[in-house]
Amino acid sequence: MSDLLKLIAYPLSFILIGYGAMTILGGHITPGGGFQGGAIMASGAILCILTYGLKDNPFNLSHTRMSIIESCGALGYVFLGLCGLFFGGSFLYNLGTNIYGLVPASTANIFNFPDALHAGIIPYLNIVVGLKVFIGLTTLVLLFYGVTKFHEDYVDDEEID
Repeated sequence: MSDLLKLIAYPLSFILIGYGAMTILGGHITPGGGFQGGAIMASGAILCILTYGLKDNPFNLSHTRMSIIESCGALGYVFLGLCGLFFGGSFLYNLGTNIYGLVPASTANIFNFPDALHAGIIPYLNIVVGLKVFIGLTTLVLLFYGVTKFHEDYVDDEEID
């Protein structure tokens, strides 16, 4: 890629990742949330992958690091769901709002998001879903990019009978 594109892509990727994080954190009051913010964040990482390639990428996107982040997102979602199941009686019960009065006050205060609109566990769900979508979409693009590079290197000279 050109030097101008490399000069612009890295700062632009940080702007996209920041905008995606803002979309995730404001998802309980605005249209958007975990999936939309994760997709925006993934577009920032994908921009750097396509501009710099796999070897010169400024983000260290190793398989172990990406699998740890994606696993944390999945485990966080399951943890929040099980907390709702154990304390509220149903999976993903919104502990912070405690609409039906099923949760003890001490437990409800843990998940009480300090916001004027009092969203409960919804912001936390947006965060873990955003992490999962961000890493999942980035992994897909890395897979497609790697398969494309492998396909370009492979030349089959044999004819099929």
